[in-house]
Amino acid sequence: MIALERIEAAARRAEPYVLRTPVLPLEDGNWLKLECVQRAGSFKTRGFFAAVLGLSDEQRARGIITVSAGNAALAAAYVAHRLGVQCRVVMYDTAPPPKIDGVRRWGAEPLLLPREGVLDWLARRGWEREPQTFIHPFAEEEVIAGHGGLGLELLEQVPDLGRVVIPVGGGGLISGVGNALKALRPQIEVIGVQSDGYPLWPRTFAAGHQVDVTPNTIADGTTAPFNPRMFERLGETVDRWLVVPEARLRNAVAELAGQAKVVAEGAGALAYAALEQLPAGPPTVAVVSGGNIAPRLLAELLTAG
Repeated sequence: MIALERIEAAARRAEPYVLRTPVLPLEDGNWLKLECVQRAGSFKTRGFFAAVLGLSDEQRARGIITVSAGNAALAAAYVAHRLGVQCRVVMYDTAPPPKIDGVRRWGAEPLLLPREGVLDWLARRGWEREPQTFIHPFAEEEVIAGHGGLGLELLEQVPDLGRVVIPVGGGGLISGVGNALKALRPQIEVIGVQSDGYPLWPRTFAAGHQVDVTPNTIADGTTAPFNPRMFERLGETVDRWLVVPEARLRNAVAELAGQAKVVAEGAGALAYAALEQLPAGPPTVAVVSGGNIAPRLLAELLTAG
């Protein structure tokens, strides 16, 4: 577990640069935590500001490099832009165009590879052949600690919080939030969510070991590969898992836009989509983790919805 003091220090470093995002009440008594309104469109800015600001001057002077399906890429590019740091990002060539364009807009360089190429780059520790300082998008401890600031905010915004529902890709967000909550209010239930189009973690924990899953989901932000370090962390942090049918997820994006006036990408809508699986209980917050959805997909989902 990451110590509470480390989470608090990371949150303080990032605080001048990130938004204290609002919580939106739903008619059923639950809440939405709107990380989709962060400047780069997702929670990822919390962790990257915490991590980059924690680097030495020499490390920052070399620039940073990361690997991402999209939101970490945008966050790294935005953070580097704000802090005057060079940035390169290894990305899936199938990442939504707004995410690739956003990386370029913030002045960073996207290095586009097929999914297999990205996984090979990770497996072969490709960053060791690059001059920039590597920041892992979800397993780096300072990134995780920075995400923990979201958990600290939730305890202030919803004092009687009983459950938090969080979409999971690599696991950095739920690890950070879960560590913060467990340190201060261990009785709060931490629930992880994935789509049945990529249920990597629920299947892995059910089997007790890594399983292979091929992504087939609009929640591209949750298609990170298995990481043994995160397997251990998630085992310590997540109380239970929910799996959302892909059809339900697609409807949830349209519901959020039409009813709550919230634009969420597929991964961002996962926690909201899972709320219907929970029985009535204590005050529950669903984290809307990101809003970087391709306009064409959003239009398709709104039309279908």
